[in-house]
Amino acid sequence: MSKIPSQSDLILAHFKKYPMQELHHEDWIDEVTKQVQELTGKIPRDLWRATRKLHADGKLKKIRKGVYMYDPDYVHNPELEDFTEEQKQKILERDAYQCVVCGRGKKDGVEIQVDHIKPKSKGGKATIENGQTLCGEHNYRKKNYNQTETGKKMFIRLYELAKTEGDTKLLEFIEDVMDVYEKHGINGHIVWDDDEQE
Repeated sequence: MSKIPSQSDLILAHFKKYPMQELHHEDWIDEVTKQVQELTGKIPRDLWRATRKLHADGKLKKIRKGVYMYDPDYVHNPELEDFTEEQKQKILERDAYQCVVCGRGKKDGVEIQVDHIKPKSKGGKATIENGQTLCGEHNYRKKNYNQTETGKKMFIRLYELAKTEGDTKLLEFIEDVMDVYEKHGINGHIVWDDDEQE
């Protein structure tokens, strides 16, 4: 009896049929969903997670949000982008063995982790300049929301607080920050409408 291919196998097989072509979600999701249903009798879950894992494993190139490509000549070894023990030590020493976000560290009984500022999955390299120290809590948050998303959400919450407290100086500052997000087209999926905020 032959092994049933995994969701990842089916996704990769689909991309391999279209080498060097940028494929968006709607270009493959229906076909792979149908294949999984035919093979297992179940509706597939987390196809996006499987796609992101294929990218993290170096099997697909991420072109931009939601768009991936299979390049047969693409050689990617994530292990080459892990920090060496020597690099970790230098980063820990530079950042004083504490989280660069909250300042907690070993002295507070908090475990400190060495993290890529620009994630490996987005091309971040294992360089001391691309390293930072984070506590477990802030490393977890970063993994679930990229830093610009986290920042934008924080500014939106801060805007609400400044409105409540009548802090016009802070309101003007946050409006300027949000204009920069808009100008550069960063995190447009997080809706900021200053008219709605009034």
